[in-house]
Amino acid sequence: MRHHQARHPADEHADVVVVGSGFGGAVAACRFAEAGLRVVLLERGRPYPPGSFPRAPAAMARNLWDPSEGLYGLFDLWSFRGLGAAVSSGLGGGSLIYANVLLRKPERWFVRQSPLPGGGHEHWPVTRADLDPHYDAVERMLRPQRYPLDVPPYDTTAKTLAMREAAERLRLEWELPPLAVAFAPEPGARPAPGLPIPDPAYGNLHGLPRTTCRLRGECDIGCNDGAKNSLDHTYLSAAQHAGADLRTLHEVRWLAPRPGGGYAVSYVVHEPRDERRRVRTRRLPRRTITCDRLVLAAGALGTTYLLLTCRAEFPGLSPMLGTRFSGNGDLLTMVTRARDGAGRHRSLEGSRGPVITSAIRVPDAADTGAGSRRGFVVEDAGYPPFVEWLAEFAGMRGVVRRAGRFALGRIAALLSRAPQTRINAELAALLGDGRLSDGSLGLLGMGRDVPDGVMRLRRGYLDVDWTTSTSMPYFTAMRSVMRDMAGVLRAGYHDSPLWLARRVITVHPLGGAPMGRHPGEGVVDEYGEVFGHPGLYVLDGASVPGPVGVNPALTIAALADRACEHVLETSSALVAAGARRETTGLSFTEEMRGHVMPGSADPDEGERLGRANEHRLAVHLTITADDVERFVADAGHEASAAGWVSCPVLGGGRLPVRAGWFNLFVAGEDPSRRRMLYRLHFTGDDGAALTLTGHKDVHDDPGADVWHDTSTLYVRILRGHTAPAGDAEAEVVAAGVIRIHLPDFMHQLTTFRTWGPEGPVALVRFGRLFLGELWDVYRDLAAVSRVP
Repeated sequence: MRHHQARHPADEHADVVVVGSGFGGAVAACRFAEAGLRVVLLERGRPYPPGSFPRAPAAMARNLWDPSEGLYGLFDLWSFRGLGAAVSSGLGGGSLIYANVLLRKPERWFVRQSPLPGGGHEHWPVTRADLDPHYDAVERMLRPQRYPLDVPPYDTTAKTLAMREAAERLRLEWELPPLAVAFAPEPGARPAPGLPIPDPAYGNLHGLPRTTCRLRGECDIGCNDGAKNSLDHTYLSAAQHAGADLRTLHEVRWLAPRPGGGYAVSYVVHEPRDERRRVRTRRLPRRTITCDRLVLAAGALGTTYLLLTCRAEFPGLSPMLGTRFSGNGDLLTMVTRARDGAGRHRSLEGSRGPVITSAIRVPDAADTGAGSRRGFVVEDAGYPPFVEWLAEFAGMRGVVRRAGRFALGRIAALLSRAPQTRINAELAALLGDGRLSDGSLGLLGMGRDVPDGVMRLRRGYLDVDWTTSTSMPYFTAMRSVMRDMAGVLRAGYHDSPLWLARRVITVHPLGGAPMGRHPGEGVVDEYGEVFGHPGLYVLDGASVPGPVGVNPALTIAALADRACEHVLETSSALVAAGARRETTGLSFTEEMRGHVMPGSADPDEGERLGRANEHRLAVHLTITADDVERFVADAGHEASAAGWVSCPVLGGGRLPVRAGWFNLFVAGEDPSRRRMLYRLHFTGDDGAALTLTGHKDVHDDPGADVWHDTSTLYVRILRGHTAPAGDAEAEVVAAGVIRIHLPDFMHQLTTFRTWGPEGPVALVRFGRLFLGELWDVYRDLAAVSRVP
């Protein structure tokens, strides 16, 4: 094993650090990792594999993000003077809760020098022609499909048919927009609910099966079927496959330039054990990583807040920081109690299908060349079935009346000893006809509101100064169209209760670090690079200079793709770094579990005493060899190790590995023995530095002991972050033995990943090395086994 200088986490360095994993961050992580760069992505939220999104009331009540109160959930809700905002916290960012729509920004909506009330202009320094190739690239990855309205069972979806009818009657443009949802398992296949979706070539970072859309209207609260082609299933899985290091529950707190170039990023690591108690997150230990290039992609609110907080660290930052805020014109209304032409109840089935299936577009003045109307789209806004139950029980007078009738009927039957024992009709009457919920549908509007909001810090908190007043003509026109749609459906029309105070809630906050042609117009240039700070990029909704007008996800991703392509094509230093890494790499994940004993220095004794006292130890690692050719040729066969250590006697939760090294086979003085070596630097609950050192002793004993030797790790935990030369003098905190158990080994076999020009060859080289070394150790045993 090579001797290493012990490395503190503050000394960790990457080519690119990406903050956030939404539509900008995921694209950036993937593009830069595929270029061969060392990419570290920091995401404050947790991963959400299929089946993990909360549904029960107790879990939903905690499904919010506020670490200071022990909440580490999916939704992050903000309330400002003129509006509220809902964003996401999790691996995949907003894609976890968005409604899947991948519409391109209309060509004429890329406005130039569009005057704003109070002065200034909305100006897009990019055009539709600039973005079209990148729209194409993003669509190839996200694989959108349109709602298959012409195929059973989709052809009877009531809300989609109602939207089409309303558009036809009002002579408005209607379409089935591209959705990042798998209705069919593969392109060209026949759509059907619940079919298995095959994994793409880059795999699936969750390692769990996915199925096609089951039409349950749960897109906005997380798809437990994995039918959404969200960023964790697409760009982030591809990024990890290409070697990107994706770190969840890592929340960035501070940014600063480094002397001589590059940036330092300070962050905290949240621990799941904190979930049931209040935690003051500012007391969490700060960790630092440095990088040559830094990509901010924490969303319009998160990125702008970081830049405002760290403004003093960035001299010369544009005075436009915090400006051009927009809610993308979001407005939610409801139509209720729809009826047909004969006055009978009309079903709209808001909970059937994905949340959004269709869109109606109302043209802009830029489209028609006349007037001053700012364009918008109206989409059906479905919801999960439990919302329909809530709607029915919200009408309490009817519920109480039906419950009273049911109770009186049962009492009368008992007193009269009625012979009729079936009560199905009475139960049906108790439940009611469900017409309120069945005949209702949400309408979601978005478009070109006025991007004149200002974001600033107030007593250390983010504040947004934006009101509906300057956008009132826009909202009035949208509400008029929505009211006309309700009229076509012979339904009641209802504004959101927030509208009484002229407030809206947006799920698409934009702006704060807008792009422009110079620092007097924007914070970043057309490629997202911050003026005056080379290598610092904003690649999320914060960089958008005005409303996208349609669902902004595709445009944000396309802008990020364009920026990454520009960086890779024009930055010789970055390209050179990638060229140095144009090698073939390999990684795999393993988990070992066993027992340790505090105070013991002998692993065998530690295992015995640890087992008796139930002191458990688990280690979960991803082993990465960035250059398989060098890994095989080097006598130390060294690779990096990342993951976590769990040892309740040292700390309650998973303790992240800050730096780790692994050596596959190391020969010592005895040519008949080999050792697999592990060295992991981590930190205990109390902030104390610890080092886990371990070895697997591979040697030929009597009997078949290959499995035991290659799966058993003898462990000592030392005080401090030690290098090999310092182990003898370091204090031994605990010792024990951990093992790879057979189910974990079977899973380990599924985790092998390769990247680079010779991916399949890497597995062959690794296998030859592993089996060859074992042959050298056990050849005598093999020879004996052949003796008759």
